[in-house]
Amino acid sequence: MSEKILNSVVIPIFNEQEIIDELYKRLTDAMQKLSKDYEIIFVDDGSTDKSFEILKDLHLRDNRVKIVTFSRNFGHHIAITAGLDYANGDAVILMDGDLQDAPEEIPKLYKKYKEGYDNVYAVRKTRKDNFFKKFFSKNFYRFFKVICKFEIPTDTGVFRIISRRVVNAIKNCREQSRFLLALIHWLGFPSVGVEIERQGRYAGKAKYNFFKSAKLGIDAIISFSQAPLQVATYSGLFIATISFVMGFFMLIKRIFFGMPVSGYASIIVSVFFLGGIQLIIIGIVGEYLGRVHNEVKQRPLYIIQELLK
Repeated sequence: MSEKILNSVVIPIFNEQEIIDELYKRLTDAMQKLSKDYEIIFVDDGSTDKSFEILKDLHLRDNRVKIVTFSRNFGHHIAITAGLDYANGDAVILMDGDLQDAPEEIPKLYKKYKEGYDNVYAVRKTRKDNFFKKFFSKNFYRFFKVICKFEIPTDTGVFRIISRRVVNAIKNCREQSRFLLALIHWLGFPSVGVEIERQGRYAGKAKYNFFKSAKLGIDAIISFSQAPLQVATYSGLFIATISFVMGFFMLIKRIFFGMPVSGYASIIVSVFFLGGIQLIIIGIVGEYLGRVHNEVKQRPLYIIQELLK
C-alpha cells in the first residue's frame, strides 16, 4: 500500500527548462508553510528540451519530488489526469508550470479549503494576457454556460485545490476528450473561488496558441453538450420549411400568374448556401462520431516511459 501523503501538488510540464528550478524553489517555500508532509508530482508531457534532466536532478535531491514521464506529448489535460492517478494526498493542488499562478497564493487557497470545500479554485483578479486571449476566454465561459447548462466560473484556470473524493471521482471518468475544468464542476461537489493576482509568464513561450485553444473549446462543448447536434437538426428543419414555402409560392405563381425564368446567379447562390449548410451539419455529426470512434477503441489515456517515485 502506498504511503499516505497529506498534500499533493500536480504540475504538467512541457518544455519548461527555464522555469523548473525557480518553480521548485518557490513551490517548496510555499508548501513548507502548510506542512512538511507533501509530495510534488511533475508530469513530463513529452518534453523535447532538458526538462526531464532537470526534474530528475530534483528527484535525486528531494525524495518528495515524483516524476511521471510520457513516451510522447499526450496533451495538457491528459498530463494533469496522470498526475491525479499517482497523487496520494488528501488535498491535491493543481497548477501549471509557467509560474503565471504564483505558488505564494497556495496558502490562501488552502485556508479556504480547510473550511470544508471540495474544490477551491483561483479567480484571476488580474491577468497579464493580450486583449484577444482575455476576450475569447471570458466569452467562451459564458457561451459554455448557455450551451452546456452548467457553469464554469469565469477568469479561472487549472490552479485550484481539490479533495480526495473529487480526485477519486475524476479517476472514474476516463474519456479521451478531456476538459478537466468542466469535469470538476460537473461533479457538483461544494466549490468556492478565491481571488488571486495573475502573473505574467516567468520565461519561455505560451504552449496554447489559437488553434490549440479552439480545439480545447470544441472538445469541451462536444463532451458536455448535444446542443450542436440539435442546432443542426433545427437548421435542417428551418431550411426545409423555407424551401417548402418557397416551392408553394412558385407553384402558385406558375399556375395563376406564369413564372419567369430564374436568374443564374440566384440558383448558384442557393446551391452554395445549401451546400454550405449541409457541410456544416456533416462536420458537426463527424465531430461527435470521431469522438465515439476514439472512445470505443479503449486505448489508454497515456503511455508512461519512465516513473520516478
